[in-house]
Amino acid sequence: MQRGQRIFPAVYLTMLIGLGLLSWWVYVDPSTSGTYPSGDPANPLSFMSPDQLAKAVSFSRTKEAIYFASQGYEWLVYLLILAFGLSARFRTWAARMFKRSFGQAALFTVLLMFTLSLLELPVRYFSYRVNREYGLSNQVLGDWLTDLGKSWLVSVIIAVPLVWMGYAIVRKSPKRWWFWYWLAFIPVIVFLMFIQPLVIDPLFNKFQPLQDQALKADILSLAHQANIPADQVYEVDMSTKTNAVNAYVNGIGPSARIVLWDTTLKKLSHDEILFIMGHEMGHYVMHHVVWGMLESIGGLFILLWVLSRLLPHLIARYGNQWGVRSLSDHASLPLVLLVVSIVSFATSPLENYISRVYEHAADVYGIQMTGKPGVAVHAFQKLASESLSEPNPPSVVKFFLYDHPTLSERIAFAESKERK
Repeated sequence: MQRGQRIFPAVYLTMLIGLGLLSWWVYVDPSTSGTYPSGDPANPLSFMSPDQLAKAVSFSRTKEAIYFASQGYEWLVYLLILAFGLSARFRTWAARMFKRSFGQAALFTVLLMFTLSLLELPVRYFSYRVNREYGLSNQVLGDWLTDLGKSWLVSVIIAVPLVWMGYAIVRKSPKRWWFWYWLAFIPVIVFLMFIQPLVIDPLFNKFQPLQDQALKADILSLAHQANIPADQVYEVDMSTKTNAVNAYVNGIGPSARIVLWDTTLKKLSHDEILFIMGHEMGHYVMHHVVWGMLESIGGLFILLWVLSRLLPHLIARYGNQWGVRSLSDHASLPLVLLVVSIVSFATSPLENYISRVYEHAADVYGIQMTGKPGVAVHAFQKLASESLSEPNPPSVVKFFLYDHPTLSERIAFAESKERK
């Protein structure tokens, strides 16, 4: 093997070892990102017992270690599928079964996604067991497997036409494929954001109009004050799966929905729910959903350009070993997914930072809308204890994983507004 051919395996192995060490360090590291004086509302021991805090820290560290370890495992799976020639075999089988390119793309995609799901199942199951053991999940195994199967089917239905379209564009325009695919993908992003609340989400949970009419009236009153054209609020039966609390606004245009988990309705007070809704309305008023969509489109442009520069070199050096003939060969798809996963992991800190800026702005809006920062303090404290969220995670965890400010930071900010 020539020197250039050794570079990729060496870099890849270094990244895997680094992720393994990071996973171990996060799991055993007792440090936190900040401390607060005794009695301070942002001090976890002011709203959690020592046992509750220890449980939240243990759960968070375990979950975060799983994330880093599973990231490296995912990369290893992609490489093994290439190295053992599975991808090339799938390509050959698909070509024998179908003469048309769509049939070949469909069969190859199904075989690859089934193999990936099968190999990743142990990690997913371990994560499911951790959530069960810590009492955050109450979903029985059969329901969990059913949701997993539904998710796989939805992913296949979405992936098959995208894979077929991508390789058709590569064959038509070997040099500019990345630009044409980017243009073709823009309406796909918009379409998926539009149909998710209407088609995809109801496959996994039952949605119904909010039954608490007094709360519904107050939420809609807040929405009208914010000039949000909402006439309905939904509650979803998340208590069949989790004990955590949450609320969100998703969709765009006429598909936009204000949604409350039923666990939130049970565990937060009337005023605390109104603050949470004010926070979510802040996202709508400040167009965070639209900005997020535009950032996804811009990020996709950069990602595809990077792929267009890296993939030809990698295939030229390792294609013979993997049985990958060219970039237009379906067998190259695991390599595409590997590079996408690595680039996504590398850019996740920037994405998380932007998200934290949005979330803080929404906190500010929610406090201004309700005028009750003390209520926000209590809401954040309950979010931490009910969802087993570590209030002060290690800085490296916040850097890589946190798309919200830490709960202690959010509590401290709301408390500062309360003091004023």
